[in-house]
Parts: sequence; structure tokens; C-alpha cells
Amino acid sequence: MPPASIPAQHVLITGAAGFVGSNLTRHLLDTGHQVTGIDNFSYGTPSNIEELTGRPGYRFVEGDLCDPAILAGIEADTIVHLASQKIPRYTNSYHTIVENDRMTSIVIQRCLELGARLVFASTSDVYGKNPRVPFNEESDLVLGPTKVKRWAYAASKIHSEHKIIATGEEKGLKYTILRLFGSYGPNQNLTWWGGPQSVFIGKALRNEVIELHGDGQQTRTFTYVDDTVQGFQLAIERPEAVNEVFNVASDPGAEVTIEQLARIIWRLIRPQDQEPKLTLIPYATFGGGYEDVLRRVPDITKIRERLGFAPRFGLEDGLRRTIEWQRNRPA
Repeated sequence: MPPASIPAQHVLITGAAGFVGSNLTRHLLDTGHQVTGIDNFSYGTPSNIEELTGRPGYRFVEGDLCDPAILAGIEADTIVHLASQKIPRYTNSYHTIVENDRMTSIVIQRCLELGARLVFASTSDVYGKNPRVPFNEESDLVLGPTKVKRWAYAASKIHSEHKIIATGEEKGLKYTILRLFGSYGPNQNLTWWGGPQSVFIGKALRNEVIELHGDGQQTRTFTYVDDTVQGFQLAIERPEAVNEVFNVASDPGAEVTIEQLARIIWRLIRPQDQEPKLTLIPYATFGGGYEDVLRRVPDITKIRERLGFAPRFGLEDGLRRTIEWQRNRPA
């Protein structure tokens, strides 16, 4: 017998016009929840939420979450905090560190005022350079030197996790922390902010050379967005998720090298007799002593056993759906 669910709620989503936010909004509305979304369109786009306009139980507010006034007057049972600055691959790390801390602090304060629960979108990047895979929720978090700006994003998420957990201990905040592994799918950002799969799909559709960072042998485990959304919905609805940390990922057996990912995407898009156009880009071109993670493999035992999470999409199935969306996306 499945565990009891929390009744339908009013859910506030930050970063609601982004990739995960827009997909989550649609699914929550489909399953009877009310949703208020907030976004400043720094990474999300109006087209991601266009079809949601006018739906019963849905409201959208355009604004910057770094301004605490944006949350004033908005009621919610649960706040899903997705808004975030990303890995500073091409920029400095200041905004990543400062804005992620500020946004998390503002969301925590509003949760305390409302007595709302916080569902926080963390990242698999927090596991950093830990060589012991697969990563479970108790694994060590191993980052590189602070002079390497690439680690600013992971550090900001680790800091937010600590702040959330400490606030729970000190002030009774109820929370769930989700560490996401390589989400992809419709509405993904088409630049590197969206991940390698979005860039590779675009290159293959245009018959252009796919650039692989480093030697292309670093591995990842990619998660189709519907499975990511399943993790969020379980975190929102299951009482067993309160005050816990969970990995949200696809089957750990789906680990793939970045070169393999590029070749799969090329095969799904280009003529079968056409060799993939691949080239290697040294990390030195990024500046700032950029470092990459060699393997990123999840252990999803905890979320399977506690919440009943079950990934439904294999990599090729998810990529086919994503390619179809990206192929038909308006220019």
C-alpha cells in the first residue's frame, strides 16, 4: 500500500519559467495543485510558460528573487526553490556566490513567515571530485581549490544546504533537499547552461562540429525531465520526504561518457552513414583553472525506498523526445 500523500497544495515555484520549473508547473497543475510562479527570465523564457497562461489555479509573477519584496503577499504551502545562478564557466563567480546565498536566504525567511515547507533544488555537483562512486546522500563532498571559480556553484549549493538544515534545527523549518543529476528534456536552455546534450543536439541538427571538453571521457548520468519532475512531486506530496536529502536521477546503470553521448545524439539525428563530427576543446580555453568531474554516478536507493521513486525513461528514449522538441522549437 503506497504511503499517504499530503493533500493538494498551493505551491510557489521560483525559477518557474526555466527548464525544470516550467515542466514542474505543468505537472502540478495537471495533478490538482495551485501554482504561483516567479521568474525574471535570466535563464527561463516566456515561451516555456506561454501555454500555461489562463489555466485555473495558475499565476505568474515576473520579478527578481534577489528583491525580498517580490514574495510579499504571496501565500504558499510549499516553496520550491529552483532559481539559481549557474557554474561560472565564462564569467566570474561573484554573482553565483552572492545571489545564490541571497535568494536562498529570502526564500527561507518567507517559508518561516508562512509556516511553509521548502523544497530546495541542489545539484549533483556538490559531490565534486569524490572518486568513490556511486554517490549516495551520505557521500563526502569534495571540491577543488577556492581559486578555481568552477567550484563556486557547488560551494554555493553546499552553503545553501547547510543554511537550510541549520535553520530547520534552530527555527523548525521543514525542508526537502533534492540533488539533481543531469536533467534534460523539452524547455531546456539551448546554451551550455542547459547542459552538453542541448548543445550537442543543436550542433547535430545543423550538421556542425560537436565540441567535447577535455578528452570527452568524463561520465555523467542524465535524467529525463519527467523523472526529475517525479522526484519533485514526491518531495512535495510525501510526508516521508520532510527534513531529508535525496538524489534525483535516472538508473545508475545509464552512466555514459560525454563522447558516447555525442555519438548517440549524432546517430539519432544524422544519416546513418555519416560519421560524427567531433573535436576536443582543452579546459585551458575556459580560464580560471577550470576543472571537470571525471565520473558522476548516482545511488538512488534512498529515494526509491523512502518515496517510491522509479525512473521511467532510458537515455535514448528521452533523447528522442528532446530532439523532437528541439527540432520543432520556433526559432
